[in-house]
Amino acid sequence: MTNKPAQDQQARRPEQVYLSRLALTDFRNYQTLSLALKPGPVVLTGQNGAGKTNLLEAVSFLSPGRGLRRATLDEVARVGATGGFGVHANLHGPFDECAIGTGTVGVAPGESGRRVRINGEAARNADALLEYLRVMWVTPAMDTLFTGPAADRRRFLDRLVLAIDPAHGRRTLDYEKAMRQRNRLLADEVRDDGWFAAIETQMAETGVAIAAARAEMIRLLTAMIARLPADGAFPKALLALEGPVDAQIGQRPAVDVEEDFRARLADGRWRDRAAGRTLEGPHRTELLVRHEPKDMPAERCSTGEQKALLLGLVLAHARLTAEMSGTAPVLLLDEISAHFDADRRAALFAILEEINCQAFMTGTEASLFDSLGGKAMFLTVSSGSVKEMEP
Repeated sequence: MTNKPAQDQQARRPEQVYLSRLALTDFRNYQTLSLALKPGPVVLTGQNGAGKTNLLEAVSFLSPGRGLRRATLDEVARVGATGGFGVHANLHGPFDECAIGTGTVGVAPGESGRRVRINGEAARNADALLEYLRVMWVTPAMDTLFTGPAADRRRFLDRLVLAIDPAHGRRTLDYEKAMRQRNRLLADEVRDDGWFAAIETQMAETGVAIAAARAEMIRLLTAMIARLPADGAFPKALLALEGPVDAQIGQRPAVDVEEDFRARLADGRWRDRAAGRTLEGPHRTELLVRHEPKDMPAERCSTGEQKALLLGLVLAHARLTAEMSGTAPVLLLDEISAHFDADRRAALFAILEEINCQAFMTGTEASLFDSLGGKAMFLTVSSGSVKEMEP
């Protein structure tokens, strides 16, 4: 097979991966639901509390993690349901058609976690879903991303990385497990250097790998943002990472960074024992974001500016994901029009069309999405039922 010229590959739009059907069982306020969907934008309108965000959350469970609300599995199961919940979808994409599903239906008492099935076969874990579908979201809860705890920004960054590098989730889990073991040794006043050395070596290896993956995401995302027009509808962001390990990535060989981190952990045992936790490492990294046109830290910008900056970041990442994987991610945009005027909404819809992604968007009024014209599927949501609106 002859490879196409590089310029042809760059000019080609990414292939769309889209949900053609979404089925729910005992998920939030939905007892049962089977919803046929179309490619492209999907607009969900209805009163507050009708269940619009619940549908977005269900789609977010078709990716690794705890979904867009970070809810426990018990919390997402419908009140009164006794058999667990299920989320299933049919996907269309370059792989033709695929059936994926997840939930706690059939999980035996005493078992933990959710099951994942792909084309009827049990998957080892939720990371397998990334072979077919990448999901990103913006929700009202993220309005405080730049002003809230640093942990929220790290979690946001790690999800960006995960969409490009599926192994990142396993690294972070391994690091957190090792850190919990170290913290337990500290709390139990264990003085065995051998135990600490083994755990700290693992933390150094996985921690530096996490920091390197984050740094690579910042590099790639910065390059993508630089390619976007300066006068775009959403302001450009300047990104940086702050932390002792992060500062060394790209400046020294990885093995040297690992040894330095391991030595810092060993030297800091007395301090960490007094604090009751590990005080240094990639679990303390700070993501720094600046509003480039105003040359201002994101946390000092207005609420509207922060919303636009966040959405601009997510859209740039969607472009990056599509370019690197060849397929567009699915975007979940909850109450996305709250802070935007008609011109900026129209610009958003144009970008979504350019990226060629299926985007689920919610709002209380269908009129907020008038500029989509006949390009979107409009659904009304009311008390656990969903109906398609007449064109």
